[in-house]
Amino acid sequence: MKGDLKQLQGSWNIVSLEVDGDEYPPLGGRIAITGDRFVSLNMGAEYEGAMTVDESAMPKTFDMLFDKGPHAGKKSLGIYELKKDEWKICLGFAGSTRPAKFVTTKGTGHALEILRRGTGPVAAVKLLQTDSSAPRTELEGEWSMTSCIQNGKPMPKPSVSYARRVFQGDRTTLYIGPQASSQSRFTLSGRNIDYIDLEQTGTFELSEKGLKISITERGGPGRTVTEWKRKA
Repeated sequence: MKGDLKQLQGSWNIVSLEVDGDEYPPLGGRIAITGDRFVSLNMGAEYEGAMTVDESAMPKTFDMLFDKGPHAGKKSLGIYELKKDEWKICLGFAGSTRPAKFVTTKGTGHALEILRRGTGPVAAVKLLQTDSSAPRTELEGEWSMTSCIQNGKPMPKPSVSYARRVFQGDRTTLYIGPQASSQSRFTLSGRNIDYIDLEQTGTFELSEKGLKISITERGGPGRTVTEWKRKA
């Protein structure tokens, strides 16, 4: 093994994500390379397969052939730049054309990602100590995300399907795959919900169809609207 494939060995954390011209939070996604094998984690499902690179192309290209996961038998074609511990890629979703430049536009089915070398999964948040004396609320239990709109932009479906929220007493924890992404104490007053430790305020609707939460962004003027289905 030599060249760029040798330099790509190890774990890479996604720090920037753009899909079809819209920016999205990376949500702890990462890619691990071992030999000519890749595994993508925290991206809606676990994707695995073989990767080849062509350093002679301008720009450099790579092919990902999926043999495990939802896209088994399909291929993603991409271009890349590699600078020490930063890996920049632009690729087409399985079955899409190879991008020509490091940009994405609506309807192309292309994703632009910046990854940085890591030693493992993105560090999980330090969880708050559970208060067993806190009374249960009507939101008690585990919920699977069914949709998410951040500042008017819908989150990609793979990321949505990998997110879940747990309400336990006066604590709520957001998980992306197996990893805790954030946690906070919360309060309910009528149809208002506040995430105390995150300093976020919002409203919620609870019905037979599920749970809908509209909450302010942490440290900003934006708003995120999510919908959830209670897990059996």
